[in-house]
Amino acid sequence: MSWTDYIPTINTLRNLLDIALVFVIVYVVLKLLRGTRAVPTMVGIVLIALLYWLAVAQDLATLEFVLRSAVLYIGFAIIVLFQSEIRQALIYFANRLQFPILKRQRGQFGGSVFDEIVLAATTLSTEKTGALIVIERKVGLRNFVDAGVQLDAAISYDLLVTIFNPSTPLHDGAVVIQNERVAAASVFLPLTKNPEVSRELGTRHRAAIGITEGTDAIAIVVSEETGLITYVEGGNVRRNLDTNALRKLLLDAMDIPIVIQKREPAKVVSEDVSEARP
Repeated sequence: MSWTDYIPTINTLRNLLDIALVFVIVYVVLKLLRGTRAVPTMVGIVLIALLYWLAVAQDLATLEFVLRSAVLYIGFAIIVLFQSEIRQALIYFANRLQFPILKRQRGQFGGSVFDEIVLAATTLSTEKTGALIVIERKVGLRNFVDAGVQLDAAISYDLLVTIFNPSTPLHDGAVVIQNERVAAASVFLPLTKNPEVSRELGTRHRAAIGITEGTDAIAIVVSEETGLITYVEGGNVRRNLDTNALRKLLLDAMDIPIVIQKREPAKVVSEDVSEARP
């Protein structure tokens, strides 16, 4: 028997691949949980697991029985407590593991459509008119669209500004943009339940955070009190944006290249006026 027979099977390519995949999954999960409310709960679950190991090791029958009975309900508790985090993780993996044949074409919206949205948001910001615009990406928003006032209208600056006019009946709620069209208005969205959200943010901002936590949509909020423009993606908030910053974020989110038009230098035409002189 040679010394190679004593080498653990971990050196095989299959086992190395197995370990690498587990490492990647654990790394991604920890990256998704970092900075969220799930971290303290996960720490508590780890402490319970250590306590159960201690009960088994030290033959603490009563404690072991209680903890073994509680394990049956921990799975349900994790689903209830971390439903938003689980949804975000599934969306994260789905967006990166999609097959090319199922992947939506990049740049589904035209640049002019975003110009209309940015111009409307800028105007509403100047007038301090509250607004909430949600743009669908890969995860469908049909259930929210069906609950609102369905429009199925072309996106235009005039339409968006008119919808959010306080004197119109559709101004209360969100506008959902789907497939280059205004799918619905006066849509009410779920509010975020994240306790770490600042109390300075109102209902529109909390609704924008809530819809982007549960889906991969992006949201634009115009504050009615301050007129500030806010961009929300994946539950992350970026406030006090100007026109250029908002347009860049939208184009980046929709994978549309930013085209910078170069201005040609003005041509100076000189006329010989010597013959016109007397």
